[in-house]
Amino acid sequence: MAAFDGSTDDGKARGAMLAIGELAERIGVPTHVLRYWETRFPQLRPLQRSGRRRYYRAEDVALAERIHHLLHVQGFTVEGARKALAKDGAAPTSVAIATPTIGNDPVRKGAGVPVEALVALRERLAAALD
Repeated sequence: MAAFDGSTDDGKARGAMLAIGELAERIGVPTHVLRYWETRFPQLRPLQRSGRRRYYRAEDVALAERIHHLLHVQGFTVEGARKALAKDGAAPTSVAIATPTIGNDPVRKGAGVPVEALVALRERLAAALD
């Protein structure tokens, strides 16, 4: 078993910038979709170097993953996702899970887990690993 060196599965260090192709592969969308999102979500602004090559920072990657989740998992429209990001302050770490509904009744009542409980669990797990 190798020691963890902080790198990802693709050999890049954690926090390294990703090229557009790498990010597209990571979240499972074509590169033209990422370029389209840049025109519709003003928060998504990767660095552009010579030849207009795009490089996504860690916060851009998190935002692109959040956009993907809103559009492809939760089923938002582009306009709906823009409003959700504006309402959230574009916080990429706060992924809201929608409760499925039939009419006005939730399918599963009380299925959500409070954030405080999740944070406490994460802290307990981190302490156990140390």
